[in-house]
Amino acid sequence: MKKKNIFLASAIASLTLTMSSCGDDFLERTPSNSYTAETFYSSDDAVLKAVEPLYNRAWFNFNRRALIGMGSYRANDAWNPYVSAEFARFQLTGLTEDLGLAWSALYVVVSMSNSILSDIPAYATDDVSQSVKDLAMGEAYLMRATAYFYLLRGWGDVILYEDNVDASQVPVRPLNTEASVLKFIIRDLERAVALLPEASRDHHATKYAAEGMLAKVLLAESGWNKGGTRDEATLRRVVSLCDDVINNGPYRLLDNYEDLYKYAYNDNDETLLAMRWADPLSGEWGAMNATYSDLAFPEVSDVNVWGGNLQPTPDMIDYYNEEVADSFRLRATFFTPGRYYSYVKSEDGGYTYNHNWMQCKKGVVGTKADCNGHLAQMASPMNTYIQRLADVYLIKAEALLGNNSSTSDPEALKAFNATRLRAKLPAKTSFTFDDLIRERRIEFCLEYTNWFDMVTWYRWKPQYMLDFFNNKQHRGFEIREGNVLMNKDRTLSYRVIFPGVNNWYLFDDQGHCYWNDCLRMGENDNTIVQTKANGYVYDLNTLLRNQEGYVPIVLSEMNIFMPYPESDVLQNKYFNEDPQEYDFGSETENTTNE
Repeated sequence: MKKKNIFLASAIASLTLTMSSCGDDFLERTPSNSYTAETFYSSDDAVLKAVEPLYNRAWFNFNRRALIGMGSYRANDAWNPYVSAEFARFQLTGLTEDLGLAWSALYVVVSMSNSILSDIPAYATDDVSQSVKDLAMGEAYLMRATAYFYLLRGWGDVILYEDNVDASQVPVRPLNTEASVLKFIIRDLERAVALLPEASRDHHATKYAAEGMLAKVLLAESGWNKGGTRDEATLRRVVSLCDDVINNGPYRLLDNYEDLYKYAYNDNDETLLAMRWADPLSGEWGAMNATYSDLAFPEVSDVNVWGGNLQPTPDMIDYYNEEVADSFRLRATFFTPGRYYSYVKSEDGGYTYNHNWMQCKKGVVGTKADCNGHLAQMASPMNTYIQRLADVYLIKAEALLGNNSSTSDPEALKAFNATRLRAKLPAKTSFTFDDLIRERRIEFCLEYTNWFDMVTWYRWKPQYMLDFFNNKQHRGFEIREGNVLMNKDRTLSYRVIFPGVNNWYLFDDQGHCYWNDCLRMGENDNTIVQTKANGYVYDLNTLLRNQEGYVPIVLSEMNIFMPYPESDVLQNKYFNEDPQEYDFGSETENTTNE
């Protein structure tokens, strides 16, 4: 194959991947649209079939391992010290395999979307109904916009293209500015809103799904590189879009938060947009959800899994300790000492987590029997959420908070409290931006989305977020078997270790940290016993700064965005030059502030 940009080669090759199996030589194939000319887009069913890979196969290498690292580990929700730890430690390089796979996969989504958008008008026969043509093209705009939104928040300036033939002929092209990428995404989502139906058809996207994503993008755009102030007109538009989704869309918050992660509720009424994977029993590698073995541990499943060291961070435990009544979201996200799950290992009467530890629960569906047989190694039956209705409520709350330090606006409180009330928590009478960060982190912990929201906040309030990352988060600490205690008041005490430092540190339910030679864990009553009187310190960062061997994980403007894959940088001179504005031609300006 002629030397060219890897992302374009692999992305455009997806045209053949869509209609054929994935062989070892797929990167060598010449892109071909011949199958569409007179043989494929000949019925409604055929057109809908052509869209299916946009919900699974196109996203596979993004979802397989990189997404949890990018969306959750970098947010410091949780991490595995032995799998994809470089995401949590901010040690990514252009040679990191999963980073390169994610980059290429997102451009596969772009390429497949481009194909549908060009092929349907050209090749769909008169036997294809206009409503199905509109649906398919609306979904392609929606998925292309979603892929670019991930690319933007992952890398910043990226390459925009919408013509696969042109891209294959001119694969070396410049990066486009973040502002251009946002404009491109908003334009695509506005087109999706205009084309998609109000009612869902076999879990295909609706107009309201596009509106939910548009609201999220506009919220980001309202403050993106605008000097710390969000545009009020854009915020009003965000609120209007959220209201339409909440009041008129076919979605509702599930009554039980935990149900969102059970096999029985996989295609649920809260889902606006998701990666919808092939049945694990199909054996369709490349179209199935391969994350399961990274999430689960052998004790809770009867398929081969290795995710036992996927653990919470001190940040998350501290959040849960602040409000112990938030037990429904905690038990759905992490296994904690003494918790019982009737729907895990149900054939054995359920499962009780009898460990002094905390391990990943979200995404862990149990055994084959718990999924009616639809489970296999690296093949979960569960969808991957892209957006659910809870996100729309919190987007509305954030837009109504706007540039204020706090708000008690009734509409803002109603939106903010929707997720709290579902979690059986008391309603707030006011909330701040810090409150909103906390609520989002708990609601979406281990759903691969929190870091992406943090990037939008960073582009709005860079110094505020750098202070948050470096002074309010504790990164890279391991919590191991035997080092978590459930206290009588349901708070959690935990002991942590940082690589390179030989001391262990233990926190009680008040967040006080003790030296390891000052304490022991009570064997009889699960209490912490101080054995020496040199007290405690309140701040883990302060405690560790002067410890020999300790190297803090520092976030800065240099590592908020990930490095580009080295293969692309080496082959494309433009990666070392300033990004350019995208040429939108004679298109009318987008209507961001209308």
